Amino acid sequence: MVVQVVDYRIDRRSGVATYLQIVQQTKQALRLGLLVPGDRLPTARQVVEATAINPNTVLKAYRELEREGLVAPRPGLGTFVLRTLAREEAAPDSPLRTELAAWAARARRAGLDRDDIAALVTAVVDEELRARPGGAAERDKGNR
Repeated sequence: MVVQVVDYRIDRRSGVATYLQIVQQTKQALRLGLLVPGDRLPTARQVVEATAINPNTVLKAYRELEREGLVAPRPGLGTFVLRTLAREEAAPDSPLRTELAAWAARARRAGLDRDDIAALVTAVVDEELRARPGGAAERDKGNR
């Protein structure tokens, strides 16, 4: 069994709770196929050593991932991925990813930094979802 190490990066200035950053980064790794069923997440101790956060914060994040059915603890062995969120269209060799990489390179050449690019992508994705019937914005209305 291959042990996949996720390199969690905690941004203390983001305004996002630390445990949610771990959940989001784990989900991103699942979406990108960096984590696959059977992979072991880093132990709480490993995450604490790498990020200097409270062990309970890591455990809270892992419990949330477990509640969502993405991971499961195995006593004495660690926490393991149960299912992936990866989609073929987002694979490293997919045409969509290739187009996005080319676009990101153009954006960098135009002088945009990481935050500029992220803001632009987020705005366009949000606009697309609002414009499409049944998009996330419409679904979210029912949750307010």
